[in-house]
Amino acid sequence: MAETVANEAKSSSGTPFKPLRVWIPIILLPLMYLARRIPDWVEDGPSNIWMVSAFGPALISLVVLGWWVIASRARWSERMVGLFGVLGILIVEQVLCHGSLRGPVLLIVMTLPMAVVGFSLGVILQRNELSFTRTKVGLLFAALAACFSLGVKSDGVLGDFSFDIRPRWQKSFEDKLATQVAVVSEVKEVPSTEFNVSTWPAFRGANSDGAQHGSKFDADWTANPPKELWRIELGAAWSSFVGTEKYLFTQEQRDKVECVVCYDAATGKQVWQYDTQSRFFEALGGLGPRATPTLDKSHIYTLGAEGWLTKLDATNGKLVWKVDIRELTGKKDPPMWGFSSSPLVTGGNVVVHVGAPADKGIVAVSAEDGKMVWSSAAGEHSYATPQLIKLVDRDLIALLSNEGAHLYDPKDGTQVFKYEWDHNGYRALQPQVIDGDKLLIATGMGTGTRLVKFQVDETGKFTTEDLWTCKDFKPDFNDYVIFENHIYGFDNRIFACIDLATGKRKWKGGRYEKGQAMLLGDSGLIVVVGEHGELALLRATPEKHEELEKFQALNDKTWNHPMIIGDKLYLRNAKEAVCYQLKTSQ
Repeated sequence: MAETVANEAKSSSGTPFKPLRVWIPIILLPLMYLARRIPDWVEDGPSNIWMVSAFGPALISLVVLGWWVIASRARWSERMVGLFGVLGILIVEQVLCHGSLRGPVLLIVMTLPMAVVGFSLGVILQRNELSFTRTKVGLLFAALAACFSLGVKSDGVLGDFSFDIRPRWQKSFEDKLATQVAVVSEVKEVPSTEFNVSTWPAFRGANSDGAQHGSKFDADWTANPPKELWRIELGAAWSSFVGTEKYLFTQEQRDKVECVVCYDAATGKQVWQYDTQSRFFEALGGLGPRATPTLDKSHIYTLGAEGWLTKLDATNGKLVWKVDIRELTGKKDPPMWGFSSSPLVTGGNVVVHVGAPADKGIVAVSAEDGKMVWSSAAGEHSYATPQLIKLVDRDLIALLSNEGAHLYDPKDGTQVFKYEWDHNGYRALQPQVIDGDKLLIATGMGTGTRLVKFQVDETGKFTTEDLWTCKDFKPDFNDYVIFENHIYGFDNRIFACIDLATGKRKWKGGRYEKGQAMLLGDSGLIVVVGEHGELALLRATPEKHEELEKFQALNDKTWNHPMIIGDKLYLRNAKEAVCYQLKTSQ
């Protein structure tokens, strides 16, 4: 009886405190770390493997809490106090945390796992403490772990779903812009003739292929490094630049307004801006517009992340018309990552992907007045841009979605053909036409890339033949380039080269994470902008990964596509933009 008293403390009610059974959380806690790292280790996993990294630790956290309530051997009063104590800590954290962490997504993805890990470590360390002290220690550890969230703010996640966080007290670029960038009240009229010729008028260039032509550049960046001409701070967005030799256009988030901004290409100084009262923030993707403007003659067309489609006068930024595509199509809310379709201007119409049900998946409005011209069905999950192509001598609009490749008649939106290739996720890439009769369809994890040959039968309808499918090339939202019968781009987060004829991988090397690439077509070179802002120059060769030079060009996460006009290379991310002059060669 004396040994029992020595080894088991009893409460006033006579119910004993028992040593905790802790082997279950000791097994589960390492699994939380493993779940977070899954995308790094599983190169050929399914398309939704990112959900394991994002939400796996939270699910394991719930199992740990289930252990505490059901199988820990704690007294029932301890179990209830521990469970509701952790929930109370999470509620308090949500009240006190920075606004960028407030809401269910980061609560589930980040704070819940941290609090549960803290609680678990506390009670594991105190497992032989036969009193209520062990539960108090667990809750203290949980509170300390959750307090980490109180000292930081979030800019979303990186490509591997690690958190892009920074100190809460650090002044944001938004705060700086509020004091440094004033709205231009008097705009000097820019001659409309300045916009008649643009070598980069739309997302990924005039041909939507991320390729530059017309100048040949020196490949020796050691002897002749890119010369920085200017560097500016700007508002958050994943938009890219478009423009002419003298003027640049992009989209930005500035406080509570989405801005379309015109910059002087020679100096980086703002010429004009147009504001729309709209603010889109998504806890994983971050803040600001996603789409890139389209320049058509002397007008700029833009689509905001919440769905505002606008036409502006490029000479002064004045509004011509504005349409809410949510109201136009009946799609009440933006997609998970925001509306991301860059406008396609063709045949007097402006075409964007919406993803609304029935026949409102893709819509065209009149470039003249913004009124609906036609609409057609399309897959719901697409962050791609409608693209004008010529396939088997037919002018078509092409769009990739989770359902496959959609081909439309530009005149009336009739879906001429749908190549069905389901992807369990979204598609955010552009198709490429090969040799006039083949379509290259690239997709992310779990699906890969496919080359499809198109023919027209005796009835005038398309028939297709799958030439190859390659799971060794899995770009996500990181478009690829094509040079001399080879594909160059991102296989998940590592650069790779694929033989266009066979679909076989030639090499894989260069960890640029979720970056972007651009082809210097007349030079046989590839410019790669890494996710962390590094700028690399590669030789476009199937022989090996040949990195000629690399340096830090931008600070912070960079998902935006690069642009080049003449000998000027323009880069931007959600914080800053920079212009480099490249040395040309004979």
